[in-house]
This record gives sequence, structure tokens and C-alpha cells, in this order.
Amino acid sequence: MDVNIYHLIEGAKEAKGLTVIIDVFRAFSLECYLMAMGVREIRPVGKLEEAFAWRERDKDCVLIGERGGRMCEGFDFGNSPSTVEAKRVRGKRVIHTTSAGTQGIINAEKADEIITGSLVNAAAVARYIKGRQPAGVSLVCMGTAGKVRNQEDELCAEYIKSMIIGTPMPDIGERSKTLRYNGGEHFFDPDKQEI
Repeated sequence: MDVNIYHLIEGAKEAKGLTVIIDVFRAFSLECYLMAMGVREIRPVGKLEEAFAWRERDKDCVLIGERGGRMCEGFDFGNSPSTVEAKRVRGKRVIHTTSAGTQGIINAEKADEIITGSLVNAAAVARYIKGRQPAGVSLVCMGTAGKVRNQEDELCAEYIKSMIIGTPMPDIGERSKTLRYNGGEHFFDPDKQEI
């Protein structure tokens, strides 16, 4: 199995085969939590206009997303698992748009199949890929806004790749913990909790 790591929007455009779009902080961690909350369906979209068009077709859908880290105006929730109320999303269709993660999905036009990845579901992603045994796998680290590499997405890609090819990564727990102070510190800043 040929496993390659790509980066940012340009990497998403190059991705082929079974493609994993990775956005650890926060898009695809959030989607794992949404599934655990019992949503019926998650539809990623690239543009805000597409999200609002879904609301026109399905008045009961829930709009979740961000631009520049902030919840989009007119949306039900931002892009953080801690802000979503399970009772308001259970059984609903969620329309999700972000500055990085969902943009990767939209731009991965050469992919045969697209799945999403984060540290929350990394082991499940690796098991799925090993079960499918595709000839090629593209792991796409979306970074910040799809433009700047970040450590959390790079770590997640390394971790998924290590599980696919069978090379242990015994320091994953410790490396994950350091993200709070080395890449994710803004998520813990009391002055930035609105995003």
C-alpha cells in the first residue's frame, strides 16, 4: 500500500486513492462528537451560501461552522464540540463548513473515496484503511485555514500512517499532550473562548 502525506489546499487537490482529510483542531474532531450525539447525517460544504441553501431546502437542518475561528453569522453553532448541544442535533442533518477541513473535502476532486480524520478517530481510520486495502492512500494535513501547516494535523497523519504500515509510535500520548502548549494554546486562552 502506497501511503503519502500531503499538505494544505494544494495537497488536497493532489490527493488520490483513498483520501483522509485531517483537521484535528477542530472540524473533524467535532464531527466525531456529532456522530456520538446521534446526528442523522453530516454534509460538508465549502461556501456559506451552500449552507444557507440547505437551510432553504431543509428548515430542520442544523448549520455548524466557522470562518477565522468564529461561528458564522446566522449559524446554529460554531466549530467546537464543547458548544454543541446534543439535544439540538440528535436525529438532524448537520451542514458543516470550515476554513480548512471542509475546504479539503471540496478540493479533493481526484480522490476515489474521502474520509475525515483527527486524533479522536485515528485508530478507527487506520483500521478502516487496512480493511479496505487500497493501492494508494493520501493523508492530507489541512493546517490552519488550509494555508499554514500546523503540528496537530502533521502528528495525526504520522500516527495514522504508523498504524497502517505497522510501525509503532509509542510516544503518541506524550506528543498529543504537548499540542496544548505547542500549536493548540489559543484554544485554551481565556481571552479567546468565543472562538
